[in-house]
Amino acid sequence: MNLYDTLPDAAATVFGAEAVGSSAYDVLTVDVPVGSWIPSLEIARDKLGCTYFDWLSAVDEPGTGFRICAHVVSLEDHRVRRLLLRTTVPHSAPSLPSAIAVYAGAEWHERETFEMFGVTFTDHPHLVPLLLPENFEGHPLRKDFVLAARVAKAWPGAKEPGETHDPDAPKRRQMLPPGVPDPNDWGPLKGQLPPAPTRPTRTPRRDGATPPPRRTRAATTDPAAPAAAPDPTAPAEAPARPPRRSRSVTDGSASQAAAPELPPGEAEPPARPPRRTRSVTDGSASQAAAPEPPPGEAEPPARPPRRSRSAADGSASQAAAGAGPDAEGGPAQPGGADRRRTAPRSADAPWHHAKPAFEEPAAEPKATPDTDTDTENGGDA
Repeated sequence: MNLYDTLPDAAATVFGAEAVGSSAYDVLTVDVPVGSWIPSLEIARDKLGCTYFDWLSAVDEPGTGFRICAHVVSLEDHRVRRLLLRTTVPHSAPSLPSAIAVYAGAEWHERETFEMFGVTFTDHPHLVPLLLPENFEGHPLRKDFVLAARVAKAWPGAKEPGETHDPDAPKRRQMLPPGVPDPNDWGPLKGQLPPAPTRPTRTPRRDGATPPPRRTRAATTDPAAPAAAPDPTAPAEAPARPPRRSRSVTDGSASQAAAPELPPGEAEPPARPPRRTRSVTDGSASQAAAPEPPPGEAEPPARPPRRSRSAADGSASQAAAGAGPDAEGGPAQPGGADRRRTAPRSADAPWHHAKPAFEEPAAEPKATPDTDTDTENGGDA
């Protein structure tokens, strides 16, 4: 097994007692002290097989220092193994030994880090600016570097959208991110700008009286707690409203409650007859039995029951014209086969009497030769 596979658990064994290892996003990270920076790079190259140098840079950590990072890679056995070595130098003395003796490709990366962060790499053969012009002052990637572009043009977040039309209007508190200076403290207009107007303080009340405290209302009241003494200066409160009567589902609505008692001397209204309940089996009111006629009147003739007709009987319009008791075949027996009628068929319906489109002529019989006649004719000849 490769020594790389024992990391990050064996970081203190491989890189020293003060080394701390961690792994995140498929990248192995090991933090070492400044004195172990060059030996740790040699261990990564010789023991871990990280012969490929990728990049070197720094990160400005306010209150901590400059964190120098070197990313190296191992490509043994056609497998990519990444290692990120880090060390931290203080802001007061940003200095670190050069890694050119271990990785020659670190020369330009250390020049860029020196130019952007101001970290000095000792033993570097040519530590001069790489990207910025010669007369440039400062280190742009430091958190305390002043952005000169914000001096020429104000930061857009320094004003509200509606504050530009009225320069004397009160402004909100200035919010300047790191690197954005105050134009009155740094730049060509230093000390020449008037102070920003502040929001005026709130004027007190005319009568000088303080507003009364807001009355607090508790969510629940403890009945066992003693009642507070009434305030004689407080206005009289309105009479308490009686509590609302709760009504359950079984009590019904207010309209279904019992009628109140009438005062003495008034006649009681006639009782309203109860509403008759009708079940599903009783049917509707039109299906109820006819009421009995009063005595002395003739009873109306009974209505014959409605004849039931099945689907095979067809409708009444399809019944035969001569069907009836006097028709041929005798009287129709109720419920018998004679009640079934067939639908009349029209003569112009071609599907009732199928006929061919034309009639084929009958084949004529073939004439047979008359042997007797031929014999007689031949004999005469």
